[in-house]
Amino acid sequence: MAGFFERLKEGLSKTRTNIVNGLDSVFGDYSQVDDDFFEELEEQLVMADMGVAATERILQDLRTKIREQHIKEPAACRSLLIESIAAQMKPAEDAYAFEEEKSVVLVIGVNGVGKTTTIGKLGLNLKNAGKKVLFCAADTFRAAAIEQLTEWAERDGIDIISQHEGSDPASVVYDAIAAYKKRDADILICDTAGRLHNKKNLMEELSKIGRIISRELPDVRKEVLLVLDGTTGQNALSQAKEFLNVTDATGIILTKMDGTAKGGIAVAISAELSIPVKYIGVGEHAEDLQKFDPENFVKALFEE
Repeated sequence: MAGFFERLKEGLSKTRTNIVNGLDSVFGDYSQVDDDFFEELEEQLVMADMGVAATERILQDLRTKIREQHIKEPAACRSLLIESIAAQMKPAEDAYAFEEEKSVVLVIGVNGVGKTTTIGKLGLNLKNAGKKVLFCAADTFRAAAIEQLTEWAERDGIDIISQHEGSDPASVVYDAIAAYKKRDADILICDTAGRLHNKKNLMEELSKIGRIISRELPDVRKEVLLVLDGTTGQNALSQAKEFLNVTDATGIILTKMDGTAKGGIAVAISAELSIPVKYIGVGEHAEDLQKFDPENFVKALFEE
């Protein structure tokens, strides 16, 4: 895990520069904790892509701690601020229960966010953890998505169920469930089409898939993971809200967090959507996709 922390720290270097420089100037420029100090702090957090709602919660928590601990010096607020930021991102205790149970994982997200690649990485990580994984290529809207997932399946040594481009996604899922039962697999991971411009079709498609899973596998845990591109900042938050209008996502996967100055979006998403960020990607390799640890994330942001 130390290796991943170093990669996380390195990947968040642009975000760290963006956030830390701004915040340190606030702590250095003000001699007392007053309204001006909080106003400047608010501006810096919003500029760091943490969003208005998350920033308000963070500052409210910080004000409470300052009052309770009778703090007068701005410099003494730094560690409390870091605590308040981390507190916005706590995942539920059962956030990763699906990894240990029989489960079906639907992976959703628009094209271009790294959805299929993320499935490949997640599948390999689960396989390496001793799970029998099966892929389902239910993004039949793009031939490239089927080919890409097939490549990952071959590389990972994971079986894949697919049909041709244009097939009914629900039909592919139905076939995959039959194979899942027959092969006594542990986790079925389904790629799904990522078109948001036609929300009605997407909603109907995901509803149909959901009904088939509920009917054919009533006793397995169902997980819906939304993949978002971390480099898009507040656009990722808007995209998440759009998807949440058409599906019940249970977790977020943030990709491409290496090399972006917009890493603060992880805080905004966790706080505003009340859906945990479950995985974070900071590179091309399978081991660069890891479970999201809020404390390590904040530590990587603020540690020199």
